[in-house]
Amino acid sequence: MFKKILIANRGEIAMRVIRTCKKMGIKTVAVYSEADADSLHVKNADEAFLLGPARVNESYLKVDKILEIAKQTGAEAIHPGYGLLSENISFANACEKAGIVFIGPNPTCIEKMGSKIEARKTMEKANVPIVPGGNEPLRDADEAVEKAKAMGFPVMLKASSGGGGIGMQIVHDEVELSKAFASNQKRALDFFGDGAMYLEKYIVNPRHIEIQILADKKGNTVYLWERECSIQRRHQKVVEEAPSPFLDDETRRKMGEAAVRAAAEIGYANAGTIEFLVDEDKNFYFLEMNTRLQVEHPITEEITGVDLVEQQLKVAYGEGLPFTQDDITLTGHAIEVRIYAEDPVTFFPSPGKITKLTLPTGENVRNEIGIESNSQITPFYDPMIAKLVVRGNDRQTAINELKNALENYHVEGIKTNIPMLLKVIEHEAFISGDTTTNFVEKYLPKKTKTKTK
Repeated sequence: MFKKILIANRGEIAMRVIRTCKKMGIKTVAVYSEADADSLHVKNADEAFLLGPARVNESYLKVDKILEIAKQTGAEAIHPGYGLLSENISFANACEKAGIVFIGPNPTCIEKMGSKIEARKTMEKANVPIVPGGNEPLRDADEAVEKAKAMGFPVMLKASSGGGGIGMQIVHDEVELSKAFASNQKRALDFFGDGAMYLEKYIVNPRHIEIQILADKKGNTVYLWERECSIQRRHQKVVEEAPSPFLDDETRRKMGEAAVRAAAEIGYANAGTIEFLVDEDKNFYFLEMNTRLQVEHPITEEITGVDLVEQQLKVAYGEGLPFTQDDITLTGHAIEVRIYAEDPVTFFPSPGKITKLTLPTGENVRNEIGIESNSQITPFYDPMIAKLVVRGNDRQTAINELKNALENYHVEGIKTNIPMLLKVIEHEAFISGDTTTNFVEKYLPKKTKTKTK
């Protein structure tokens, strides 16, 4: 097994990787920006090295500097976490060229799934259902309108590259589409360097359900059940649970088998996630593949007992999976909420100093966190500061655990979305499992949202 790895990330995911490495006896190297000099991941790693100023393009995206530190410290592999360089083909290639193991799939897989248009074509070949739409980039707004009229409104305009809801917009008529095309194309070009746009038919009242897969380099692939990720704001997930309260066993199995086919089609190895949209009749359609560890991976760990980071490391080292599909059981129910440093009404970021932090505790409570009291939350990074994970023998027990945990989660000095999260899990629609992607817009209109105390 690796003796030392570098973690090319920050915050709670860096802390998460450090925890498993300590368990496995692997030394860790942290990298950090000037803004993160006092961060928990810096304090907890065996070694830590400054990358540069606060902005990511001057620090966490400095490929040459990261590789230089890896070589200098003798790190044999790099774990990219999620976000930042985790799905960057150039970085994966650079690691390979430098003789350093990239803890993730090979660059070819990242490239195939990095373009949503190419991913749709690949999934068609693998006999995985895809949302009706186009498999070629649109030339301009006029062509987009022409194709949308043929498809029928509403449609979803999407950027081929990137994620996080950037370059994505639901449009309901020709005028709206014409206006949306240029602005979304520009955003996609600015964020991802790729302005390719395409259309998909908009699925009404969809659920966002994803399948976690693990694959080794020996040709073995398994699925570790699903995660329900429908409750979102601005196309970003806020509440996730496993298993989905909506799926029956037959649909669950079909989705899992489709996810395994998708991974096999591209020769995938390591942890990955196939995301699906599921309509009201339980028809499911491929949405995208994330060729990395997901933010919400802890809830899968809670219902399966599998440490996904540990398996990532073992697969990257060349070991085979220690289990088959029949060995993977589903026990209990788990829910994760993302704690954001943001106004719970406007969702605007709320940077500042955390003057006091009190975390909930308990046998069924898990805190994934990269901050502490006196931590400075800067405007330079994603406003997610922590994740709260709970489990129970059944869904209602897990909801009760989560409510109690959130009521005992106290952050002072900045605003957080905890009041909004409490409104979500106390809502009768959530309790009944009615968790479609329009949940926040439908049930938490701004005029009824709770103000921060």
